[in-house]
Amino acid sequence: MRLGLKENWRQFAMLVLVNAFVGGMVGQERTVVPLIGSEQFGLVLKTAIFSFIASFGVVKAFSNLVSGTFADRFGRKKILVAGWIIGVPVPFMIMFAPSWGWIVAANVMLGVNQGLAWSMTVLMKIDLVGPRSRGLAVGLNEFAGYLAVGATALATGYLASVYGLRPEPFYLGAAYVALGLLVSAFLVRDTGEHVRLEMEEHPPEPNRLGFREVFLKTSFKDRNLFACSQAGLVNNLNDGMSWGVLPLFFASFGLGVGRIGILKAVYPALWGVLQVATGPLSDRWGRKGLIVGGMWVQAGALFVTVLGRSFGWWLVGSAFLGLGTAMVYPALIAAVSDASHPSWRARSLSVYRFWRDLGYAVGALSAGVVADLFGLSWAIGSVGVLTFASGIVVAGVFREAKKGQVSSNAGPSGQREGGEVWKPRT
Repeated sequence: MRLGLKENWRQFAMLVLVNAFVGGMVGQERTVVPLIGSEQFGLVLKTAIFSFIASFGVVKAFSNLVSGTFADRFGRKKILVAGWIIGVPVPFMIMFAPSWGWIVAANVMLGVNQGLAWSMTVLMKIDLVGPRSRGLAVGLNEFAGYLAVGATALATGYLASVYGLRPEPFYLGAAYVALGLLVSAFLVRDTGEHVRLEMEEHPPEPNRLGFREVFLKTSFKDRNLFACSQAGLVNNLNDGMSWGVLPLFFASFGLGVGRIGILKAVYPALWGVLQVATGPLSDRWGRKGLIVGGMWVQAGALFVTVLGRSFGWWLVGSAFLGLGTAMVYPALIAAVSDASHPSWRARSLSVYRFWRDLGYAVGALSAGVVADLFGLSWAIGSVGVLTFASGIVVAGVFREAKKGQVSSNAGPSGQREGGEVWKPRT
């Protein structure tokens, strides 16, 4: 058994396929579900419409939080399969929901599915490749997931324009959950032995960290982990806002569901495709520049979207929103992995993903309140300001690493310990 992408490419490719199915489960909602709330169930208040995103975000955040501990205790594969089993009812509940409460309940289950399944696919890829190719591993994982989000958003927009908002667009979700469960159960292998192999190459920790210590370290105590956690939260805050607000914003200008589907597809599709490049670039150039620059590009994209009043400008805004998110996403996950010892990396990543995906709920609720009080344009613009400010925090707090070294552990002083490490500049 060896670490590396070349040595484990078959299992790595299988996990890429699985995460495409995971991303498709979210993509089935990106275009259609906000319109179901406003057009089929007659919801007026934006906070009520966005409640399905808030329920998804809160549940996914807490599922992420426990996924690392469960993975260490029960194994990665078992948690992956459990995530798919919980996701089985989701597309059917949305297809035949008699009330909006059923949509919200479906998103509770979708949050568990995403929190467990997506967490395991990225963690298992990191396990397989070892410390030198984390950015590449994360980039390929997120490429598959978010390309599927974009492709499914486009497909469901087209299906909704031809057949209506329900049930036809959600047949895709039924296919995704069936294939994802079968591949995960019968073709994916657990990566626990790869973790043990990597741990043999690192000096043991003087004190084993409990979950509380890992939570505090990842959330506040380690400056790099703190910078990543707050940036992840704000990144998904603007994603949660765009999920709920942008379809209604575009529709308010008379845009049809088919063209809304195009705009909603461009953003995650570019986000997915470009991570094939930005993930490896973070291994070569370092994490900080991509994170800071990506947050600022996202902010600019939101300003273009809110100030534009035509399909062409909105297309530009969607494209740059995808570019900025592609710069940020794999660099953040890789940076958290850099700063975490293999013995508690799964828990550290789960804490980071807790804060990141809590951003969905914060974004949906805050955008709903602002939209109800001041309008949809103010909701978009305010999130743009917050995204720019988050980039400033990373620029001031995050310690960049010297080229040619990869981190595996963060000691109490903030200096990296262990074998191949990213060594911060002093």
